Amino acid sequence: YTSGSTGNPKGVMVTHQNILRNLDFIRQSFSLTPKSVSVSWLPSFHDMGLIDGVIGPVYNGYLGVLLPPVSFIQKPVRWLKAISKYRGTHGGAPNFAFDLCVDGIPEEEKDGLDLTSMETLYCGAEPIRKSTFERFIQYFANNGITGNSLYPCYGMAETTLIISGPTAGRGPEYLSVSASQLELNKVRKLQPDDPDARFLVGVGNPWIDTIVKIVNPETMESCLIDEVGEIWVSGSIVTAGYWNNKAITEQTFAARIKGDNTLYLRTGDLGFFHEKELFITGRLKDMIILQGKNYYPQDIEFITENCHPAIRKTASAAFQIEVDNTEKLVIVAEVERSYIRTLDTETICDVIREQIADEFEQQVYAIQLLRTASILKTSSGKIQRKACRQAFIDKTLDVVGESILEKTQ
Repeated sequence: YTSGSTGNPKGVMVTHQNILRNLDFIRQSFSLTPKSVSVSWLPSFHDMGLIDGVIGPVYNGYLGVLLPPVSFIQKPVRWLKAISKYRGTHGGAPNFAFDLCVDGIPEEEKDGLDLTSMETLYCGAEPIRKSTFERFIQYFANNGITGNSLYPCYGMAETTLIISGPTAGRGPEYLSVSASQLELNKVRKLQPDDPDARFLVGVGNPWIDTIVKIVNPETMESCLIDEVGEIWVSGSIVTAGYWNNKAITEQTFAARIKGDNTLYLRTGDLGFFHEKELFITGRLKDMIILQGKNYYPQDIEFITENCHPAIRKTASAAFQIEVDNTEKLVIVAEVERSYIRTLDTETICDVIREQIADEFEQQVYAIQLLRTASILKTSSGKIQRKACRQAFIDKTLDVVGESILEKTQ
């Protein structure tokens, strides 16, 4: 099933060929051998956990060590202890897990961890942040983690699992681009210290027979090299469609670029290529459009989560609603449990508005502070922005404080 982050989950029809080709893709790109050791806490009812944690060890003939997902969430050091004990060579998780390891593993629990065996530590399933990688490398450097072991990659259920990834051992590729030009779907490199710079993390390149194109979702024409467009995919990893959903299968799995008869999968993700490296910028359906400018919700959420210690990391959603025939920005964000009793809603909301105005020159119409662990997520931990928007409209979110600007008369 798809994650359901932008709509209802859909059943994906995965063929035996899809699985075998995707496993070969991963074997080659990860440089896996029968001597590899996988250590995974990811749930096996999702594609990443199923293929990497269960099917991968069977296909390649190496040891697969499985931890219950809750064991990692409750105590993140358990995952790293298992890597240390079983000499794990590869494993991975979404971006939030790397932050959780840094924030949830105190210095004294790091003693005795030996992570030198880890060759490929992949990160996927949600936007990958340069700051997350840098914190993780710095925090666990004395335990043997190096930047070369980090493996940012990109994939989805509709392509069995992986779409693109670098060569194992290369490490992440970072690119600083103009944030203001991204709003116009243009790519312009900037120096890292430029005030307008935004850092993106590359997710490698396609392998075996996988073809990835960047396409204008409105004109169905291939984008120029410096343009952001929708990511389209073809090849033997693309699955057979959605179960009992012929209409959406036709829309999603049978797209054609003008002048090209090849059938492509429309991923709904936005991105571009730079020097043959794929970079993801966001989700087409999640894009926020205010006064004719495009904004990526994850950028607004990142600023929100880092502007006040009361706001929980990776637990906010930004979206737009219509008020008096005008599109307005709304942010909902979970509050750390330790702040709820003495919550200063006005101060927190003022800080959020000030930071968003400084960074994006946009006014936040409404801010809702939510009870800890109450924001709507998929079963794999992704924020459901569409569902959060509907819950905001229906007034069903678990709100502990809010600030809504007066409507203009």
